[in-house]
Amino acid sequence: MKKRVVITGMGVVSPNAIGLTAFEKAIKTGKSGIRFFQELADLNFSCQIGGKPEISEELLKEYFTELQLRGLNASGIKYGVIAGIDAWKDANLKINENEAPDYDSGIIFGTGILGVDKFREAIHLIDEGKTRRLGSTSVIQTMASGISAYLGGMLGCGNQVTTNSSACSTGTEALIMGAERIQNGKANRMLVGSCSDHGPYVWGGFDAMRILPSKFNDNPEKASQPMSANATGFVPGSGAGALVLEEYETAKKRGAKIYAEVLGSSVNSGGQRLGGSMTATNNQAVQRCITEAMKDAKIQANEIDAINGHLTATTKDSVEIENWTKALQRKVENFPIINSLKGMTGHCLSASGSIELVASVLQLKHQFIFGNVNCEEIHPEITELISENKIPKKTISENINILAKASFGFGDVNAVVILKKYDENQA
Repeated sequence: MKKRVVITGMGVVSPNAIGLTAFEKAIKTGKSGIRFFQELADLNFSCQIGGKPEISEELLKEYFTELQLRGLNASGIKYGVIAGIDAWKDANLKINENEAPDYDSGIIFGTGILGVDKFREAIHLIDEGKTRRLGSTSVIQTMASGISAYLGGMLGCGNQVTTNSSACSTGTEALIMGAERIQNGKANRMLVGSCSDHGPYVWGGFDAMRILPSKFNDNPEKASQPMSANATGFVPGSGAGALVLEEYETAKKRGAKIYAEVLGSSVNSGGQRLGGSMTATNNQAVQRCITEAMKDAKIQANEIDAINGHLTATTKDSVEIENWTKALQRKVENFPIINSLKGMTGHCLSASGSIELVASVLQLKHQFIFGNVNCEEIHPEITELISENKIPKKTISENINILAKASFGFGDVNAVVILKKYDENQA
C-alpha cells in the first residue's frame, strides 16, 4: 500500500505578489505582475516586458546572512530560498539547528537556467585573467543544484536533496518526484518546488524565437492572454513556488494543518514523435499523461471539478484544450472549469509549475476559481470544444473536490498531478 501524501506548507515568490496572503489576494483580484523594462528596450528586444518579483534588500536580509548575500547574483536562488523557507515555516516546522541532519526530511527543488548573471560575470573575469576575483560562491551559484544545496544547508535536511530540470514541467515534476518518495516510504516529508532566473540573458533566446508578444510594450498588463482569440505569444516571467509534502500519518501526529492531498500523478515524454518536437507536444502523449494520472489517482474523468492548465497564451492553447476533451471524454457543458495563471504572471518558465501549484492548492483550500485575465474574447477554436462559462473571466466561488494541474515543457515532456480537497471529516 502506498502511503498517503498531503500538503502542509506553501511559499511563493511571484511577479504579482510575494507570500501566501498577498498572492491569494492578487490572484483573486486579477492583479498583474507584468511590467516594462527599459533594460530590454536598450538591448533592442522586440518584447520589452516581463514578469519579475519585486524583492527589497530588506526582505533578502530576513532570509540570508550578510556573508551569504555577498556576491549572490543568482536571482533564482534568492526566489527559491524565500519560497522554500516560507513553505517550511508555513508548515510549522522548525529549522534544524542540531549537529545531526534531519534524515526524515528531503528536498527536490528544480530549476532551468540558474546563475546566468554569475556566469556572465565569471566569463568576463576569466577572459581578463582575473580568475581569483570570481569569489568562493561562483560554483554553487551556477550549478543547477545550487538552489537545493542552499535550502538543504539552511534547513539541515538529511534525506535526498537534489534538483530536477524539465523545462516548463520542472515544478510539477518536482512535486511528483517528492510525492513518490514519500509514498514509497523513503521519506516522511519533502520540500518541493522550482525557481527561475529573470532578465535578458534568460529571456533573450525566446525573444529571438519570435514567440513573445511585441505589441504590448506600452500596455504590459494586457500582453499575456491565455485562451484568447487575441493571444500573440507568452510573456516571460520568473520567481519560485514551494510546497511541503508530508506523509499523512506523520502530519496528523504532529497536528499539522493540511491544505490538500496528492491523489496521483503521471510524467511522460512524447519522444518528439507523432508531431511532437523540441518545442511542440506529441498530443497522444499529453492525453496519455492525463489518463495515466487519473488511473494513478484512482478516479474517473467525471470526478474532476477543475483544471489549472499550462495554457501559455500561444496558438497551442486550443490544442491543449482539445487534448483535455479527448483524454477526459468531456466537452461543452460537461467540461470542468479551467483557468490559467499566466495572464497575471506571464510564463515563469521552470518556476511556472510550482507557482501555479500553489495557486491551485489555494483554490482547493478556499473553494474559489480565480478568473482568466485578458480573456475577454475566447479563441473560437476553444469555444467549439467547451462552453464559455467553463472559462470564468472573474473570480468565482466554487465547490471543488478534485483539481488537475498540468505542465508541458520544451523537449516534449509532460507532467500532470491530481489534487484533492482535504476534509477532516472524511479523512
